[in-house]
Amino acid sequence: MQISDVRLFIGGEWRKTKETLPIINPADEQMIGTVAVAETSDLEAAVNAAAEGFRVWSRTSPAERARIMLKAAALMRERIEEIALSITLENGKTLNEARLEVIRGCEFFEWDAGEAVRFYGRVIPSAPGIRYIVLHEPIGPVAGFAPWNFPMSQPARKIAGALAAGCSIILKSSEETPTGATHIARAFVDAGLPAGVLNLVYGIPSRISEFLIPRPEIRAIAFTGSTPVGKHLTELAARYMKPALMELGGHAPVVVCEDADPVAAGIASASRKYRNAGQVCTSPTRFFVHEALYDRFVTAFTETAAKVRVGNGLDPETTMGPVANNRRIAALEELVADAQSRGARLLFGGSRLKNNGYFFPPTALADLPDDARVMREEPFGPLAVINPVVSIEEAIDKANSLPFGLAAYGFTNSVANADRLMSGLEAGNISINTLEASVAETPFGGVKESGLGREGGTEGLHHYTVVKNVSCRIL
Repeated sequence: MQISDVRLFIGGEWRKTKETLPIINPADEQMIGTVAVAETSDLEAAVNAAAEGFRVWSRTSPAERARIMLKAAALMRERIEEIALSITLENGKTLNEARLEVIRGCEFFEWDAGEAVRFYGRVIPSAPGIRYIVLHEPIGPVAGFAPWNFPMSQPARKIAGALAAGCSIILKSSEETPTGATHIARAFVDAGLPAGVLNLVYGIPSRISEFLIPRPEIRAIAFTGSTPVGKHLTELAARYMKPALMELGGHAPVVVCEDADPVAAGIASASRKYRNAGQVCTSPTRFFVHEALYDRFVTAFTETAAKVRVGNGLDPETTMGPVANNRRIAALEELVADAQSRGARLLFGGSRLKNNGYFFPPTALADLPDDARVMREEPFGPLAVINPVVSIEEAIDKANSLPFGLAAYGFTNSVANADRLMSGLEAGNISINTLEASVAETPFGGVKESGLGREGGTEGLHHYTVVKNVSCRIL
């Protein structure tokens, strides 16, 4: 099954390029299409288009911005099956997960459309004859960078925030999974978005970032991806005094307290861990389980994982698709081998499945020493690590021992323990008795090396605006 060859979208027009890259279906390793590779002339055109798009869009009323965003979201909801199919083909996730991703992306547009009309300034009390007025104005054209693991909803987050604030955007989505952003652009064209407000480019990542970020027309950066790349782009943005929104890697801990239900926690944890084949920055990965519950938790986790059916995401019986590429398989196998060499127990899984495609089974390791690589390195795949702890204090200390702090989770039936987890865990997103890290109406982002700034919620538009203070003496 093929997908349409993906072109650049610049200034309201779809562009072919001389150079292309293959799009590979991870379920069978077959080429299913190509994606255009932007040249310098294409990037120059994108910058010029975004500058003109910003001139128009920043002067468009918030109500009109919201109307167009809501219409585009409605069109994407109508086209959910078409969009989901393309996501499954290029990413590998199940059709059901792909459908849920489309819905989630639409929710980002719908929430931010509402924020567009309620992003208030304020009037500061002052002496008679003086007015102090605080305004939030769109910052300017934005350079956005989205990853491969959520081909539609990750681009949606960047585009929604920028457009709601009144900014134009040049988005570089992943070359491995480019069609999600293409569907977004088509919906916005049909919804009446002015040309140049949304532009899509693909190609050599370093070439694109090193061209766009220094350009004076580009006023802000928004990136989701790995911590090393995020640090590099932040340094590049800092040279030009440009704000950088960074949603970076994590290695999410899960604390299972002594008073929790170990069976319910184990079932919920295994069910969530293998979503999107574990290729989620907030995926629960490091499980710290009170020693009194440890065996029962491991049993429930293992029994639940055994029910996961790995296969082609187009098969309705499949509950977990392949990982993205061979690089992920090699990385996962290395982490498992390292942990075993240090005395860890392999509970299940651990090596590539012997069929065509990038299939890696649900995997879990137990009783790992702290110096195992997987205790420090995010596996970004269907690999869980489960260790016993003697107290909530030990669990919190271990959870906070890494330089990451994107998401953290806890299971407890005690209000006191819930409070200790909320105040003690170092993460931008903490969930108690649930493994849902964020929704459209809540702010999302990390602390420490997991990022800067927030997407979503009432905070989501701040990165795309500047604060202007006006002092006016009334004559």
